[in-house]
Amino acid sequence: MSFFKAYDMRGEFGRDFGLDTVYRIGRWLPLVLGAQRWLVGRDARLSSPSVCDALCRGLTEAGCAVDDMGLATTPMVYFFTAREGYDASVQITASHNPSSHNGMKVSTAGARPVGYATGLAELEARVSSGVLPPAASQPGARREVNYRDAFVKWLCAFRTDLSGLCYAVDCSDGVAGLFIRDLLGDAPIYLNDQPDGTFPHHSPNPLEAASREQLARLVRDQGLDAGVIFDGDADRVMFVDENGTFVQPDYLIPIIARAFLAHEPGATVIHDVRTSRGAIEALQADGARTVIGKVGHAFAKVLLRETGAVCGGELAGHYYFRDFFCCDSGELAALLVLGALADAKRQGMSFSALMAPICRYANSGELNYRVAAKDQAITAVLVAAEAWSAGGTRCEIDGVRLDDADGWLCVRPSNTEPYLRLIVETRDAALLRERLAVLEAALAPFVDMSV
Repeated sequence: MSFFKAYDMRGEFGRDFGLDTVYRIGRWLPLVLGAQRWLVGRDARLSSPSVCDALCRGLTEAGCAVDDMGLATTPMVYFFTAREGYDASVQITASHNPSSHNGMKVSTAGARPVGYATGLAELEARVSSGVLPPAASQPGARREVNYRDAFVKWLCAFRTDLSGLCYAVDCSDGVAGLFIRDLLGDAPIYLNDQPDGTFPHHSPNPLEAASREQLARLVRDQGLDAGVIFDGDADRVMFVDENGTFVQPDYLIPIIARAFLAHEPGATVIHDVRTSRGAIEALQADGARTVIGKVGHAFAKVLLRETGAVCGGELAGHYYFRDFFCCDSGELAALLVLGALADAKRQGMSFSALMAPICRYANSGELNYRVAAKDQAITAVLVAAEAWSAGGTRCEIDGVRLDDADGWLCVRPSNTEPYLRLIVETRDAALLRERLAVLEAALAPFVDMSV
């Protein structure tokens, strides 16, 4: 796979794909998915308007009716795909990738995700065949639609009393800035809230420490309670606490879930295989039934539907909601976390104090190793871990997760890059260093040190 990934299509515009590829995708998508009524949105990247035009040209030549939202967050496209009963949709975005990149996230009716195993593989084969399906005898039409105000109105129903909370919001020059002031008002300090597809201030990827530094510095300098940062298309949101310290996204799953568990005790909450034991234990202590799943939005959305879960989250900062048609929304997650922080402050509790019972284990975060022989490297890691993992539990739904009395590890191959992902969590920092040393020694023969 190159432009066609496990969960979407994504790559460098002009190198990995061009407008002819996009046009061909538009011609083939209706046949592959059996969809005639389409919703299309786009992020603020400089290439997005031309990609949108090429896609819509292909769709209309295939006879489709296309509603063009223009600039939109990815959650907006998901939401209105489902609420307005479209057959399918495309959000033109490369999410958190650099400004030279672009791509497409495809959904079918009900905002169900289309991944490589559920349509993109066939689409890739069709597009690569060099032929096109017959054009429709009657071309379809493209029209502009505006759902912005309706989306803000819906989200505002989840906004609670944030008075007294002092915080900053960094939109990363992405499309969260389209309506963030309507959603949160004048109370926050806003950073980079004008959509600019060149991303002049920092990368639109909040997982990168450099992307969070501007926000973290402001929080420390101004003595704020928290900082919020969105990625480029606003389907992910992350936070720094009152010290400017990054809050690992999976730790926030219980905080978000409490808003729903209060009204639905015993509800199911999903999480991915990389989730901290502290987060899982906090969910269970709150009465949630926890279900583990594969990494990636294409899998999480399906699992949410299959289990009837009220919500869920991932280490990467995606949070999913049954009320949001089982899709992810950075905007909704931000409202719920901010509400919890405002409540905590009224009780005299800081952000870090609220998180302390959840962040009680030593966690490595996700470590990435460039590895070609992924299967052999995974085997080496598991053999090295035998000394402490015997008698524990083993989960193989996505790579391998081993849990024992003193901690756990998860090792899995990337679905989209030549990397092996490793996370280790233990009862304390000393044991974490010890186990990491053993596992990295086992990995060393497989790691490409040339990059």
